[in-house]
Amino acid sequence: MKSTIPKAPLEVAVIQLGAQDDVDQNLETIAGLAKRARTRVLALPEGCAFMGDPDKKRATAEPVPAVGARPSDGKAVCALSGLAREHDAYVFAGGVALHSGDAQRPFNAHVAFAPTGEVTAIYRKIHLFDVDLADGTSHRESDSSACGEPGEDVVVVDVDGWRLGLSICYDLRFPELYRKHVDLDAHALLIPAAFTVPTGKDHWHVLMRARAIESQCYVLAAAQWGRHPGNRLTYGKSLVADPWGDVIAQVSDGVGLARATLDPKRIADVRAQLPSLRHRRF
Repeated sequence: MKSTIPKAPLEVAVIQLGAQDDVDQNLETIAGLAKRARTRVLALPEGCAFMGDPDKKRATAEPVPAVGARPSDGKAVCALSGLAREHDAYVFAGGVALHSGDAQRPFNAHVAFAPTGEVTAIYRKIHLFDVDLADGTSHRESDSSACGEPGEDVVVVDVDGWRLGLSICYDLRFPELYRKHVDLDAHALLIPAAFTVPTGKDHWHVLMRARAIESQCYVLAAAQWGRHPGNRLTYGKSLVADPWGDVIAQVSDGVGLARATLDPKRIADVRAQLPSLRHRRF
């Protein structure tokens, strides 16, 4: 397995939202938090531009922007491209609805923007949240979202010598995806989410720390928090975990952000102390 260590620290922020079904208001909230962050990386949660009824979500779906160019169409992607330019930051939009060819089922896409405003990568969510929870809540993400291609949609982005693997929410429960990120020399894993309260209170920290420990990578988990249209409740607790699994930054309840510094020495020390990635047999 190819393995490198970045040469310099990386300043990051995870942003926690309580997004609603008003795209303009959500983008305004993001812009305000970005001014406070002042970091090189801004990680936004799943549903950063819209949280609400699936029929309304379909109407907000935007054209797929070209990788390597600034977007010229789509309210959310154009606004986030401008935000990246304004703050000289890499912006990771954790879940934006993009056209898939099926008008009823747009992609749930993680879109990465460079400080130039150009789109550097797009990850289309490959694990869709179709579950019936013990509290009687049912979720059928596949009714309103198209699935990415597992063979194609394994995406790692270069940021100032760091390699960041992209995923979205329910992907968290499939560690084989993050093994593929490690195979592509990832140093940090971005896991934006809109985690439900019942699963969040029992599984959020356990799974985020597990992904960090087994991958020996930093984890950046930007999340939705609070009550959304349709009486949906999300857990929040946006966090950054280090490669040992320690949570080094976390947002409390409410809309806000947490900053952290990703330290190359921490990755090197953990991987030297416990060389499990070198000991893999499969």
